[in-house]
Amino acid sequence: MKAATEKAFEAYIQETMSARGWICGSNKEWDKNEALFTGYIISFIKDTQADLWARMEKLHGDELTAMLMNTLVKERDIKGTLHIIRHGFKFYSKTFKLAFFKPAHGLVKETMELFEKNRLHVTRQVACHPANNSTVDMVLSINGMPVATMELKNPATGQTWKHAVLQYKNNRDPRAPLFRFKKGAVVHFAVDPDEIHMATKLNREKTFFLPFNRGSAPGEIECGKGNPIHSSGHRTGYFWEEALKRESFLDIVCNYIFLETREETVYDGAGRRKKVTRETMIFPRYHQLNAVRKLIDTARQEQTGNNYLIQHSAGSGIRPTRLTSNW
Repeated sequence: MKAATEKAFEAYIQETMSARGWICGSNKEWDKNEALFTGYIISFIKDTQADLWARMEKLHGDELTAMLMNTLVKERDIKGTLHIIRHGFKFYSKTFKLAFFKPAHGLVKETMELFEKNRLHVTRQVACHPANNSTVDMVLSINGMPVATMELKNPATGQTWKHAVLQYKNNRDPRAPLFRFKKGAVVHFAVDPDEIHMATKLNREKTFFLPFNRGSAPGEIECGKGNPIHSSGHRTGYFWEEALKRESFLDIVCNYIFLETREETVYDGAGRRKKVTRETMIFPRYHQLNAVRKLIDTARQEQTGNNYLIQHSAGSGIRPTRLTSNW
């Protein structure tokens, strides 16, 4: 059923995600000055690393939470959100983990048990600027660490994903903790019932959005663009029903996002040459994610030694590649 308003659309997405492994988050746990769900982070650490927490509590007593969060913020500022989620952070020479990812096989019972303890929260109307009361429609977090933001629009109210893009460009300060490149949420989605677009770095009017669309079915008006009809009644239903499904989202964060670093030569106003480092956060587009997952699943079933060819269109972000399943 089509949502009549943005709020109904928002509630519908949250409800759908909660049926697929997510927890409805609370703004009471949110620290907008540090862009963290402090309570969720501490709760996860206590639940999964009880012995380490107990040892540190003996040393630091009631000050432990504040000290731990202060160290976490400093480490995130240096190494970035993605690194902290994947590898944890050091505190008094000990490593506190902020997520546990699914092992390659399920033979390690303890690792699987820790994986199941990850808590993914979808939180609505989250305060996003320390200086005012403006809110972003949704924040997706893993164990209290924000990973993605979403601005939702509904054509029934006269707005589409394009208005969400403008909102990110004009109304979201890239310096705000939640929106800082690498140090805040990793990706930002502009969503309506028909299309999805994403950006990994907010930079005012220079912000660059890429589609996270599946491509419409043959025979539709604009074949190749947008999305085909979905059983949910929303063409973008695959996003929250499939891509954002609990295990899928954890898999994306663990294996598919990466920070691309490259050196470039630039010239200053006086014509002097110098080397600069450019960084780009890569979040997979839908067809890239889908292609790799299909290859992996097929290789697991057919075993090693087979060749696979990805057929794609120009500009899809996939290079012509012939793959051999030798893993």
